[in-house]
Amino acid sequence: MALIAPSLLAADFARLGEALRTIKEAGAGIVHVDVMDGHFVEDISVGQPVVRNLRKATDLTLDLHLLIERPERYVGEFLAAGADRLSVHIEATTRLHQVLNVIRKQGVQAGIALNPSTPVDSIVDLVGEFDYLSILSSDPGLSEGTFIPRSAEKVRAAASLRDARRADFVIQVEGGIRVEHMERLVQAGADILVAGSAIFNSENPKARLGEILRLVSGLPRTSKV
Repeated sequence: MALIAPSLLAADFARLGEALRTIKEAGAGIVHVDVMDGHFVEDISVGQPVVRNLRKATDLTLDLHLLIERPERYVGEFLAAGADRLSVHIEATTRLHQVLNVIRKQGVQAGIALNPSTPVDSIVDLVGEFDYLSILSSDPGLSEGTFIPRSAEKVRAAASLRDARRADFVIQVEGGIRVEHMERLVQAGADILVAGSAIFNSENPKARLGEILRLVSGLPRTSKV
């Protein structure tokens, strides 16, 4: 069964506690947090203090996505802040092996994030060193980014690589995902879909998230984690 990870980037930052309660009460188990530095992407979002407070406020799985240059400088701080899952961009560091190893040594799931223009082939030699692959389905750093339709083919390529290597990494997709995209992504092999505006821009985010969770729970899948 595919999972939904609601993204706090689309929530009201003045009411993050309420957003966390909405996510949990609707039945989701993961909350996604984008950390942006104003360099790797144009926007600046949250930093270590906010992540620490999120950790104190919820027992949801905390999924951090570092959209920052040279993540090796800060990965230790975000691990200490309470991440359960932590992804870094292959495009942002020349020390990816080191970063993944640091994350895993702390008992945290290590993820590799790929920009839309970065092919799945770029992570072939890293299979076995990461726990999940996060495929961006819109240009990074945009809370209202436009979904890129060919992302489903990229998911399918990742699922084929996983099957060929008999690996067990999870495939996550994020960026501009709306309800109409979900079935195609899950059928292609996605295990986790990150959704933000599709949830928090609705009149009743809790009810909307509940509907989405019911939808993806019934979708057939071409592969298993």
